[in-house]
Amino acid sequence: MKSGIFLQSDAIRLLICRHAKSSWQDASLSDFDRPLNKRGERDAPEMGRRLAHQGIRPDLIMTSPAARALATALHYARQLGIPPEQVQRNPAQYAASVPELIRLVRTVGPGVPTLMLVGHNPESTDLANELGGLRIDNIPTGGIVALAFSGRSWTDLAVGAGTLLFFDYPKKQE
Repeated sequence: MKSGIFLQSDAIRLLICRHAKSSWQDASLSDFDRPLNKRGERDAPEMGRRLAHQGIRPDLIMTSPAARALATALHYARQLGIPPEQVQRNPAQYAASVPELIRLVRTVGPGVPTLMLVGHNPESTDLANELGGLRIDNIPTGGIVALAFSGRSWTDLAVGAGTLLFFDYPKKQE
């Protein structure tokens, strides 16, 4: 699963992550405030461990501030040795369209060769398909799609230009 492109300095890498499984138990909570359920609390650290095992460490984690996405991002950060204060909360990622997400990614500076976005569906699946020219039906909860792009600038991010490095999710068997 690990690709040498994660080590190449002439490529930028984008990890598109759908939040882990959320709870619908408390009907009084708004969609924004729904937490992870027990499976999500188990799967998010596991997916973070898988990334760490591959030696993948994003330079920046950008997340929707919705409770389930933020909790997922913080689990990843903990497993990857990234301090929680370096997890950037972006209100624009909650209920964002694919063009809005692409515009957001294009604002990332040149000192970030590996970027992780933690968000929601259908936006995560649609973004992966759009940027990578993929045909993924659905990124499952806790799923991660990793794409590589030639060049060093996020401002040059082009639709369909991504190369799929891997697609992993909690129930995937090696």
